[in-house]
Amino acid sequence: MAGTKDKSPVTADAKLPKEASPRGEVDAFLAKAKSLGPRMDGRRGRLAFALDATMSRQPTWDLACKLQAEMFEETGAIGGLDVQLIYFRGLRECRASKWNSDPARLGEIMAGIACQGGHTQIGRVLEHVRSESRTAKIDALVYVGDAMEEPVDHLCAIAGELGLLGVPAFMFQEGGDPVAENAFREIARLTKGAWCPFDAGAASQLRELLRAAAAYAAGGHKALGDLSRRGGRGATRLIEQLR
Repeated sequence: MAGTKDKSPVTADAKLPKEASPRGEVDAFLAKAKSLGPRMDGRRGRLAFALDATMSRQPTWDLACKLQAEMFEETGAIGGLDVQLIYFRGLRECRASKWNSDPARLGEIMAGIACQGGHTQIGRVLEHVRSESRTAKIDALVYVGDAMEEPVDHLCAIAGELGLLGVPAFMFQEGGDPVAENAFREIARLTKGAWCPFDAGAASQLRELLRAAAAYAAGGHKALGDLSRRGGRGATRLIEQLR
């Protein structure tokens, strides 16, 4: 991310730590993404997938690694979808991968990340997405986190700009922290997105939400509606707020 010295993006040449993380489903997820065709408007959908990687998030980070494989289940018949992974952790570390659907590359990135103690950096995530969306259209931002430790007015100002740029934020909150809930709800409102909570360790809840967000990024309201009519509970939850 541009603007500070510690916002360097993750690149193909980056040296990643050799830390354990599930790989099979990540590879399957990316293989599916690579095989998807173009959108009806001639471009691939783009989804910014951001995660809080501070220490409290380790269990859900591992879960997200597993569940990413299922994010594209609903996009094969809709159109293409490229993903950029964004995460923050530790002392002011905030990084973003390239936009890609290469199984080996993004799988390596996910496998090389372990959570570290630190404060939230949601503002930097939003600023990065704002910058990226001015270069090329971003169809949705998915954010998964459990806390908010920043000036909420600053976050809301950037969220308002994302709303004007047409980037809905799907704020998926783990746990019930009221400060995070208030901020996430407002970010979702300002971007015309949605806020949805899920229980810690509830894989099925997060799975449904990620599938719904991917469907929306690839095919918009129609794809989300189709998923809801087929019984997608996550899609139904998002539609209720997007109306």
